[in-house]
Amino acid sequence: DLFGSVEPLLPSLREDGVAVWVLGAGPYPPGVVALQELLDAASEELEPEDVWEPEDMNDTCLYIFTSGTTGLPKAARVSHLKSIMCLSFYELVGASSRDVVYLALPLYHMAGSLLGIVGCIGIADPPPHPTGATCVLKEKFSASQFWDDCRAEGVTVFQYIGELCRYLVNQPQRPGERQHGLRLAVGSGLRPDVWRSFQQRFGPVRIVETYGMSEGNVTLFNYTG
Repeated sequence: DLFGSVEPLLPSLREDGVAVWVLGAGPYPPGVVALQELLDAASEELEPEDVWEPEDMNDTCLYIFTSGTTGLPKAARVSHLKSIMCLSFYELVGASSRDVVYLALPLYHMAGSLLGIVGCIGIADPPPHPTGATCVLKEKFSASQFWDDCRAEGVTVFQYIGELCRYLVNQPQRPGERQHGLRLAVGSGLRPDVWRSFQQRFGPVRIVETYGMSEGNVTLFNYTG
């Protein structure tokens, strides 16, 4: 969907040796790799472990967009080790494989993709419970649809950025906004006034405020509320 924004830059990207991969069948100009064709042709069998296992867990796993805690917005390096550490995020805040996690955060940030998606994959309860929680992906956050979504999908956990909770609190009151299964909200940037208003209005939802940086090596969890 975004290829049209990149296409005018292709000549300069090629000069800089930047590869452009696109998820879609194409056709695309020379120098662009159409991933869908490769996926369709790929074997279902896994390659031997030594082919895909990183030589060093501190090697770069991926680059993630950061809005610039340490300067201008940029692609921040994330190691394999840091990515694997994100597997434990939801277990650290008290979620289980029986939870349904509502995620409306952008997936080009660490919060949405690594803590959100990878965190859901990483939940491992004792047998016979399955590994991983259910993740409900919302393409774009909607304050007016949020509680209807929660009821329709059986949502029990909500991952927020603070302003999302403010949007919910600022919505006009409506019948049934306390009739939901949400038990846990976890995220960053929730101000005290919104925290109090959220719980008074929508019920005794447990809130776990966390803080971390894409480029940092320390994470904080407010377990005590």
